[in-house]
Amino acid sequence: MKIKTLIVAFLLAVFLFGCSGMSTREQRVLSGGAIGAGSGAVIGAVTGGLSVGAGAAIGAAAGALGGLIYDESTRH
Repeated sequence: MKIKTLIVAFLLAVFLFGCSGMSTREQRVLSGGAIGAGSGAVIGAVTGGLSVGAGAAIGAAAGALGGLIYDESTRH
């Protein structure tokens, strides 16, 4: 149990500090991809039509693209 807690704490620290030097565009694309992956995984699990992994992959791609499009639209 302690090893799992240490691994989770380490991964959380890596994710938090790894995103500190990102540009606004990179942050939007990453957050869009993360939101899309989570949504896709939930939809894949609920509907049963797609596997959870496939839903997460499709959602991540759509979310990252959405984040990029949003960033482009706010630059003009």
